[in-house]
Amino acid sequence: MRRTLFDRGSWAEAGRIADILRKETLGGALLLAGAAAALIWANSPWSAGYEALRRVTVGPAALHLDLDLATWAADGLLAIFFFVAGLELKREFVAGDLRHARRAAVPVAAAVGGVLVPAALYLLLTRGTAGAAAGWAIPTATDIAFALAVLAVAGRFLPAALRTFLLTLAVVDDLIAIVIIAVFYTADLAPVPLLAALAPLAVFTALVQRRVRSWWLLLPLAFAVWALVHASGVHATVAGVLLGFAVPVVRSRRAGGPEAGPGLAEHFEHRFRPLSAGVAVPAFAFLSAGVTVGGLSGLATALTDPVALGVVAGLVLGKPIGVMAATWLVSRFTRARLDDGLAWVDVLGLALLSGIGFTVSLLVGELAFGAGTERDAHVKLAVLAGSLAAAMIAAFVLRLRGRAYRRIHEIETADLDHDSVPDVYQDPSPADRA
Repeated sequence: MRRTLFDRGSWAEAGRIADILRKETLGGALLLAGAAAALIWANSPWSAGYEALRRVTVGPAALHLDLDLATWAADGLLAIFFFVAGLELKREFVAGDLRHARRAAVPVAAAVGGVLVPAALYLLLTRGTAGAAAGWAIPTATDIAFALAVLAVAGRFLPAALRTFLLTLAVVDDLIAIVIIAVFYTADLAPVPLLAALAPLAVFTALVQRRVRSWWLLLPLAFAVWALVHASGVHATVAGVLLGFAVPVVRSRRAGGPEAGPGLAEHFEHRFRPLSAGVAVPAFAFLSAGVTVGGLSGLATALTDPVALGVVAGLVLGKPIGVMAATWLVSRFTRARLDDGLAWVDVLGLALLSGIGFTVSLLVGELAFGAGTERDAHVKLAVLAGSLAAAMIAAFVLRLRGRAYRRIHEIETADLDHDSVPDVYQDPSPADRA
C-alpha cells in the first residue's frame, strides 16, 4: 500500500486541532492589533511616551527582578507562551501525531528544513558584516498566531490535514527555537541558580503527576523555577517549556480507573492558551514592535543593512524553500503521494505561511543585538516587512485554490446520518473523497 502525505487523520484529532486553531486565530488578530498600535504610537508626535512606558521599572529589587516592562514582556509573558508550547509539544509526542514516526516524518523534516535554509541564506547574505552572524536564528521561527490570522482571511476552508500539518510544523519549530535560545543565546551562565531551579521543578513535577491543580501550590513553585532560570543567565522562557514538559498528558490507569484518560496537560492548556494567545503574545508585540520607521526613506535605509536583507530573504525565500524541499525529499524517499484533492501548490502556500516570523523572531533579534540598539531596530523593521511580504504572497497562493478547498471542506463536514461525526471520518475511502 502506497503512503499518503497529508491524510486527514482521526475525527478526534481534527476536532482538537480545530479548537486550538480557533483560539490561536483570535490571538493572531490581537497580536496584529498590538503590533499596529505600537508602530503607530512609536511614529507619532507622542513617541517619547511609548519609550517611557517600555522603560517603566517594576518588581522586587531584592530578588534582582526590578525589570522594565519590555523585559517583563520578553522574559515573563513569553514564558507563558512557551509553557503552552511545552504542553502542546509533550501532547504531540505522547498522544498526538508526533508519537507515530510515519506521521511525524513530514512536519519534523519540514520544520528542520525551515530552520536550516533561512539560517544558511542569512549567513550567506551577511558574510563579511561585523557582528551580523549573531542574528542567524532570527528568520528561522514561524509565528503560528500571525499565520493563522492570515489563514482566517485567505484560507478559511483549508483542508484539515493541511491545518494539522501547519500546527505540527509550528510545534516542532517552537521546540527548535527554544533549544536555539537556550544553547546559542546564553551569554553568562551561572550554574548555581540553574541547579537550584531543579528543586522547585522537582516538587512541581511531583505535584502535577499526582494531578494537583491548586494554584496556590503550583504558581509559587513555577515562579521560583522561572526566577532561578532567569538568574542563571539562561533565557527565562526556557523555564516555561520545562514546566510544560513536567505536566502529564495521559492520566495513569491507577489514577483514572480501568481506562486511562486525558491528563492534567489538557486542563492546563484550556486554562492558559487564552492567556497566552489573548494577553501574553499581544502584550509582547505591543512592547516590542514599536520602532521609528522614519518614513519611506528611513525604511529604505534600514533595509539596506545586510542584517535586515538577510532577515527578509530568510523569511520570504529561505523558509518556504526549506519547508518545500524537505517535504519533497520525504515524499521522494518514501514514495508517498499527496492525498486526493491536494496539489503541491497547497504545500507551497503553507510553506510561504511558515515565513511569517514575528514573536520569536523579535525576541531572538533582541537577544542577538541588544534591545533598543540601532541594529535591533533594523531587525524589527525587517521582521515586519518580511512577515508582511510572506503573508501577502501566501494569501495570494492560497486564494488560487479557494474552490478546491471549498469542495474538500464540504466533504469533510458532510454528516448525512446526523451523528455529529462527519461521514468521511467514519468511512474515509477513496470513493468518499472523490
